[in-house]
Amino acid sequence: MNEIWIVEDHAAFRRTLVRVLNAETGLQCTRDFDSCEKLLAALANDDTPDLILLDVGLPGMSGLDGIRLIKERAPKTLVVILTVFEDDDKVFQAICAGAAGYLLKTSSATEIIQAVRDALTGGSPMTSRIARRVLDMFSKFAPKQSDYGLSEREKEILQLMTTGLIKKEIADRLTLSIHTVDTYLRRIYEKLEVNTRTGAVAKALKEGLV
Repeated sequence: MNEIWIVEDHAAFRRTLVRVLNAETGLQCTRDFDSCEKLLAALANDDTPDLILLDVGLPGMSGLDGIRLIKERAPKTLVVILTVFEDDDKVFQAICAGAAGYLLKTSSATEIIQAVRDALTGGSPMTSRIARRVLDMFSKFAPKQSDYGLSEREKEILQLMTTGLIKKEIADRLTLSIHTVDTYLRRIYEKLEVNTRTGAVAKALKEGLV
């Protein structure tokens, strides 16, 4: 039997969650609280649960501040956020603090139960809107493509630029017209986000592009 605790200050919603959880095979909600402070006091005196459903907007200590303290006192206990808040900052803070999942209160009872089961079996349940936000957030942290999308020919020309060859010399070396080399140079500058030959060479050498 998996033991679930709930932290939710809305009494009617909390009672509904308790009833829904206790109707499920293998799940039992044994404690419920209306604040993080009461939860933390219980963790100091009682056995720890398998999973805590935690609201964010609570009186006193917020759920976001409570996650780290919960994980310190009960490191094996899973924390799944269940809240009305879906802004990027709160989602990011919750994940960084150690939340195993992030659900919105608009989720159906079936979705909440499934999320609890998913978390207990090693998953990271999130509503679809939150999952999209998480993907968008982490895509912002992804490093730029290491070669800036330079083609093999563009890399070849950039390599020759770093050796000091001028445009005509590059054209002769590669058997290209100066006009064609000009076109390649404009593309290289655009991809590297520079405006001059010196800037392109400096960036290529600094970032090991050639």
